[in-house]
Amino acid sequence: TEMIRSTERILTTHTGSLPRPDDLIKLMFAKEEGNPVDKENLKARVALAVSEIVLKQIEAGIDIVSDGEVSKPSYATYIKDRLNGFGGESVSLKYQDLVEFPSMAQRVFNDPGRSRRKTPGCNDEITVNDKQAVLDDVLNLQNAIVNNEANSSFISAASPGVISLFFSNTHYPDFEAYIFAVADAMKYEYEAITNSGIGLQIDCPDLAMGRHIQYAALDTANFQKQAEMHVSALNHALQNINPDLVRLHLCWGNYEGPHHCDVPLSDIIDIAFKAHVSGISFEAANPRHAHEYTIFDEVSVPDHLVLIPGVIESKSNFIEHPELIAQRIERMAKRIGREQLIAGSDCGFGTWVGQAAVEPEIVWAKLAALAEGARIASEKLWK
Repeated sequence: TEMIRSTERILTTHTGSLPRPDDLIKLMFAKEEGNPVDKENLKARVALAVSEIVLKQIEAGIDIVSDGEVSKPSYATYIKDRLNGFGGESVSLKYQDLVEFPSMAQRVFNDPGRSRRKTPGCNDEITVNDKQAVLDDVLNLQNAIVNNEANSSFISAASPGVISLFFSNTHYPDFEAYIFAVADAMKYEYEAITNSGIGLQIDCPDLAMGRHIQYAALDTANFQKQAEMHVSALNHALQNINPDLVRLHLCWGNYEGPHHCDVPLSDIIDIAFKAHVSGISFEAANPRHAHEYTIFDEVSVPDHLVLIPGVIESKSNFIEHPELIAQRIERMAKRIGREQLIAGSDCGFGTWVGQAAVEPEIVWAKLAALAEGARIASEKLWK
């Protein structure tokens, strides 16, 4: 299935991660902490969770569903279990917007999910170590789709750039050599997903959040240069893949914080447009980015691209009113055209295992509101 376009109504999707069942969270915490876990038991529980989560998405009215990332400790750190070369230490990250607000920084980093993240540095040559993990993900999602009759689906994978953000390098001679080595190693996973016919979402917080973490010391022009290199490395990794099967997720960091150092969308959108993908998902609902839809008065979207703005927040327990969701969709459609638009969520709802900024039961209600808002907007847009 390529990036599906609808000529009849606004389709819905989300960013990938969804709340994991409590018993699975306990198993995954144990595994991450190095406690003995029955591998077969964990594997079976993950497969069942994917099926449960696909059904919940369909019941909520989501058109393009995912596996909820339930097999992964997080969208980026899971790669430490799949690649060789990560046995070193990483530099701890400073979030520029939190530096000014130390007590908020403590709240963000003491989150039960984020505080457990493991990011060993790269201290050796990077190669693929576990070839089976992604094939299990594909099979789990394929089985869930058949059982639940979903239309279209995707699996997310970490971008070379976000891996370079979380995992420091002491092995490769320079940053460029490092990010391209990561890109080479990630080809296997990207191709395994797209070869199965499932859509691939590349998670690229490096293009936005990277500005106030990895590259906080640079000026905008130099940050943009680095971001261009990140996109080149990504395109290198995607070189054998039809862009119709790939979408990219831009993200300023899925944490509740001030976000006043976030780079404006207008500074990075043209760089994102250079990626070999057919869809771009980005935060457009939260109070730091909800105003940015007006950039599309000036910025024209290339014909081959679908935009997937977030029309519901992923950090707030408010259930957005379907009329507000419809308004967000309509004002975007007015600017880019209804057929280049899919309605999404700002970010994931289960970014780190054990993190639940939004209560799990509320997540499904928010997704149902998203579907209802898309229905209301579609009625107006296809009068």
